[in-house]
Amino acid sequence: MANWSDPRPTASAFGASVPGTRGTTYDAGLRKYMLSVYNYMASGVLLTGIVALIFASGGANSMAAQVFLAPGVLKYVIMFSPLAFVMVLSFGINRLSTGTAQLLFWAFAGIMGLSMSTIFLRYTGASIAITFFATSVAFLSLSIWGYTTKKNLSGFGTFLIMGVVGLIVASLLNIWFQSSVFSLAISAIGVLLFAGLTAYDTQRIKEMYAQVAGTEMMGKAVIMGALSLYLDFVNMFQFLLSFLGSRD
Repeated sequence: MANWSDPRPTASAFGASVPGTRGTTYDAGLRKYMLSVYNYMASGVLLTGIVALIFASGGANSMAAQVFLAPGVLKYVIMFSPLAFVMVLSFGINRLSTGTAQLLFWAFAGIMGLSMSTIFLRYTGASIAITFFATSVAFLSLSIWGYTTKKNLSGFGTFLIMGVVGLIVASLLNIWFQSSVFSLAISAIGVLLFAGLTAYDTQRIKEMYAQVAGTEMMGKAVIMGALSLYLDFVNMFQFLLSFLGSRD
């Protein structure tokens, strides 16, 4: 599971609200801002996929197999390194320059590719492709709904975040229990939670524009928004793969 921390900056972290009413200029700026978020997010997912595919190429003789199927600490370093990047970005975003935040985001996406390369050793390429397509359709639909809905989703935020924490705890417990039924239940709940987070995060990122428009924090807000949506997509994909993936 990739979402170990919820990288949600508060409004105060990105500056004060910009006065004024909505108009054509505001809407144009919002569209550009959201497009930047989606471009970063999609590029990060693409980079992760390319790195994972390259690292796992060769099957049993691949670099991924040699690292993750062999004894040693390197596999654990690769597995937990993405967490370090998420924490640095989440808690240090105010002290980072926009350029540094961008570099950390790309490095994170690359390390995630190494970490996720094992899916190519466990599942068939066809089932991975089908699951990726299904996740993309679901993500796009949920994100569009989160962007366009008039319903305030902020009340679901705390519930969803608590659900993710519970999911992490349950996943750690299942390392010891090794229960296939429990694992399927975790995956089902995980899909629902990250589906909800996709809509919630999209609305939150959209509303964040009012706080960062015209400020130097806007570039950082784009990176943090892309990171949130990236984590939503990747986690939903991995949980869906538990259902749709065919083992090699």
